[in-house]
Amino acid sequence: MEKTEAVQEEHPLSVYFIVWGALFVLSAFSYMVDYLNFQGYLRWFLIILFMWLKAAAIVAVFMHMRWERPALITAILVPPLCLLILVLLMAVEGGYTVLTREMFFSMSSMLETAIGSGH
Repeated sequence: MEKTEAVQEEHPLSVYFIVWGALFVLSAFSYMVDYLNFQGYLRWFLIILFMWLKAAAIVAVFMHMRWERPALITAILVPPLCLLILVLLMAVEGGYTVLTREMFFSMSSMLETAIGSGH
């Protein structure tokens, strides 16, 4: 009789140390954004970029998603991405709504001023 053993793949510790180092460097870059006083859209872009990179490294390595089946990765990552897309679409629509209301109310106040000054 042949003896079959279940072989469990272990990941070397060096992978975890490399990711810890990368997280440290990305955190340092994130703090440097504030230290160097970046302002406006550049600041927020860099902060969000470093946040996403750190989150991706944590999910991929420490939560072992890198070694999971593609179907499981898709089932976990696609719904939040769809929600993010919907939030972005609603933010664009909300901005359009605010813009049209500002235009409408500024035009109506200008008309009231013009009509009121004529009497």
